[in-house]
Amino acid sequence: MIDRASLAAFQAVLQTGSFEGAAAELHLSQPAVSARIKGLEERLGTALIRRTRPATPTEAGRRLLAHAETLHLLERDLARDLAGARPDPASPLRIAVTADSLATWVLPALASVEGLLYDLIIDDQDHSAELLRAGEVAGAITASTTTVPGCDATALGDLTYVAFASPGFAATHFAEGVTRATLAAAPAITYSRKDRLQRAWAERAAGGKVGLRTHYLGSTHGITEAARAGLGWAVNPAPLIAPHFAAGHLVPLRPDITLATPLVWQVPRQNAAALRDLTRALVAASRKAAVS
Repeated sequence: MIDRASLAAFQAVLQTGSFEGAAAELHLSQPAVSARIKGLEERLGTALIRRTRPATPTEAGRRLLAHAETLHLLERDLARDLAGARPDPASPLRIAVTADSLATWVLPALASVEGLLYDLIIDDQDHSAELLRAGEVAGAITASTTTVPGCDATALGDLTYVAFASPGFAATHFAEGVTRATLAAAPAITYSRKDRLQRAWAERAAGGKVGLRTHYLGSTHGITEAARAGLGWAVNPAPLIAPHFAAGHLVPLRPDITLATPLVWQVPRQNAAALRDLTRALVAASRKAAVS
C-alpha cells in the first residue's frame, strides 16, 4: 500500500523539478520531502527519481507517476459523482497531443474543460500510441486506427495536409514541375526524424521513392514561417496554410495531391469516465475545425 503523503511528495518533486520546490509547494522542510521519497523507494524496492536538475523519473518512477495520475482521475470522477465536487485543480493531467493538432484545433478543446491543468507531451501522431502503451500518459491523440490494448478509442476525423512553398522558392526550384529530380534537389523542411509526411507526399508526387534533402524544424508554425522565408518546401495541415494561400504568401506545389491522417483520441479504459468531458470537447472541436 502506497501512502498518500509519500505519493504527493513524489508527484511534487517531479512537477516542480526539485526537492526544494516540492518542499515549498507542500509546506514541508526539504528533509521531510527527502524522507518521504526515500521511504517510498525502500518500500517499493527501486529508485524512483533521478537526482538531476530538473529531477526526472526513472522507468519505475514513470510508471508510478502514471498510476498516481490514474488514481487522481478516478478520485476526481468519484468525487463529482458522489458530491458534485469540482475537479482538483492542483494535479496536471499528462496527455500526448500532436504538434499539428495543437497548432490547429486542440487548444480550444482543452480550454473549454474547466478544472483541469495539463502537462502536454508533444509527439508525432504515429508515435504517441507508444506513450500510452508505456503507461506514461493518461490519454493520447494518435494516428493509429488500431486501438491500444486496454484503451477506449474515439475517432476525431481526418486532418488533411498540403505541400507548399513560397512563390519565389517554387519559381526557382520547381520551374520544371514537381518531379523526382526537382524534389530531390529542392530542400524540404521536416518536423523531426520521426516525421514521414514530407517523404510520403514526395513519393506520391514522384510516383516512387525520392532521396530528400531536408532541414529539421520542430515547430508546426515555425515550418510555415520558414517556408514563407524561402528556406524550403514543406507539408502542413490545410487549415493552417489556407490563409497563407489566400494572401499569396505561399503557393501549393500540387493542389491535386493531399494527404489525410486519421486522428484518434485514446484513453486507458480506467480513465474513460473521468475524462468524459475532455473527450466530448475534443470531438466537438475537431468537428468544428477542418477535420473531416
